[in-house]
Amino acid sequence: MRIKQLAFRNSAWNPISETPAFAASQAQLVLAFGERKCLEDLQPYDYLRELFPAAEIVINSTSGEIYQNSVHEGTVIVTAIEFDKTLVKTTKIDIENHFQSAESGKKIAQNLLADDLTAIFVISDGGRVNGSELIAALNEHTGDKILISGGLAGDEARFEKTLVGLNENPKEGKIVGIGFYGTQLTVGHGTMGGWDVFGPEREVTESEYNVLYKIGEKKALDLYKEYLGKYADELPGAALLFPLSMRATADAKPIVRTILSIDETNRSMTFAGELPKGALVRFMKANFDRLIDASASAAQNSMSFFDSPPELAILVSCVGRKLVLGSRTEEEVEAAREIFGEQPIMTGFYSYGEISPLNPNARCELHNQTMTITTFSEK
Repeated sequence: MRIKQLAFRNSAWNPISETPAFAASQAQLVLAFGERKCLEDLQPYDYLRELFPAAEIVINSTSGEIYQNSVHEGTVIVTAIEFDKTLVKTTKIDIENHFQSAESGKKIAQNLLADDLTAIFVISDGGRVNGSELIAALNEHTGDKILISGGLAGDEARFEKTLVGLNENPKEGKIVGIGFYGTQLTVGHGTMGGWDVFGPEREVTESEYNVLYKIGEKKALDLYKEYLGKYADELPGAALLFPLSMRATADAKPIVRTILSIDETNRSMTFAGELPKGALVRFMKANFDRLIDASASAAQNSMSFFDSPPELAILVSCVGRKLVLGSRTEEEVEAAREIFGEQPIMTGFYSYGEISPLNPNARCELHNQTMTITTFSEK
């Protein structure tokens, strides 16, 4: 595997790194992660196509760009990959609203499934998709036998629109699936949150997709404000400091859900992922050191699939973590680098949702407020 990285920053394209013997004409996959307004102004596809004529080019908007040990804003970070023994195939699905999410997952699976399929990496629109339904359908139609990871595109903290493109400039309402084929590729994964839970676990008694109306006998927002105390006056901004831990069923592992907005009239809350009726939830609060330590744990877990350091690591972290960590955001990227050492090329982005299994051999799920890492290496 050979890799080249370049960045658009300060109004110009700049090389970042390049492994020996990389041949741009032989690159099979290009990942371009960029700030949404920068992508709209730049329209980078034609430039990237000229550089990498044979590659599948995937472009998406972000809430922050990651490369090597740094976090950036207002840039486009490009990673071109030339595999030795791995085939790459891509598929693109259009989605108009979240009701089409399950069908989109089914189509991606059908378009990519083959006997030698090793892994699927998904880049999805972050505004129109029900990520939980998308991933559930992917799991079902791949027989829970294929590693699935990736993320939902972001739009800084604006939540206006997200963009995704495959072999074109990115647009709204697109989902891209990338299939990796062959027995010589090893793909690892790790995901970790690092939030503290508090208060009792309670049942969701009224919800609709990602809108939570009641927890137990109380209106969701009223109960939430009781637990926030003095922070209730700082809503909706303070909600990023207090996500929810959710178990869809009593025997499920907990996953995190980010609060996007509140509705004072209906006393409800809207989340960046589904909260089904009957789910069990607990309140969570930020612990800065644990958030950073969680990144190191995710990196360590993703390393456990390899005998030696991987060649490529794609980090997908949540916009909520970035907003909470503030000036300490780079520390979670640095924590991953300390685990990996100097060998892997690192890239990634801040997202509206992270896609990964929680543990080896577990089903893939949609996460919020996590650091998710996918690692690659060819034998």
